[in-house]
Amino acid sequence: MIGEADKSRLYVGYKQVQRALNEKKAAKAFVAEDCDSHIKDDVKKLAEQSGTELFFVPTMKDLGAMCSIEVGASCAVLLK
Repeated sequence: MIGEADKSRLYVGYKQVQRALNEKKAAKAFVAEDCDSHIKDDVKKLAEQSGTELFFVPTMKDLGAMCSIEVGASCAVLLK
């Protein structure tokens, strides 16, 4: 889902994801299914409002690995 060339346009973390979605700068949003429900619900709502395609990843560990970080990630966005 996230190619090596796209990693330079990747923001990881709840606050950065909120900012990118609010400013309509995100092309795609990713959220881990096992993250806190308030984060998942908020990212889903913001993605809908901004017209950003939303993808669900099974675990925070999987999303962290997709983003090339060694810890789990609750959410991430790929910038336009």
